[in-house]
Amino acid sequence: MKIQIKVFNKRLITFTKAQLSALIGGGVDYLLMIFFTEVFLIHYTVSIGIGGLIGAIVNFSINKYWTFSSKTQTYQNKTPKQLIKFSIMVVNSIVLKASGTYFLTTIFNIDYKITRIIVDLIVSIFVNYNLQKYWVFKMKPNKNS
Repeated sequence: MKIQIKVFNKRLITFTKAQLSALIGGGVDYLLMIFFTEVFLIHYTVSIGIGGLIGAIVNFSINKYWTFSSKTQTYQNKTPKQLIKFSIMVVNSIVLKASGTYFLTTIFNIDYKITRIIVDLIVSIFVNYNLQKYWVFKMKPNKNS
């Protein structure tokens, strides 16, 4: 029972750190989206792409060196391969966020700033977290396992 509680606590801590990282990277992304859309009058779907790329750099750095790092395990892949996998994930994430935001904004006539937050939460929790934990920043199995 103690082992199960430790495993649960470790997973909960990792999930919480990942969501904090997503909040920071997403905050940079979101603010840049608003900035480019409102100041430079760029369509919000294009601004999502610009903000998404910069937010992704912030998110990758935090996740690699804080969220998913471990003192007892090493990553299965080296940084260049992690960057490739992360880039694939980010492109898909940006497409999901831009198309989801466009869909909700257009169909339900809701401000893009609100629909973007809704879509971000869904994509971050259900897609990005799992891809980062189990694909991008996957750990080598412990030799003792």
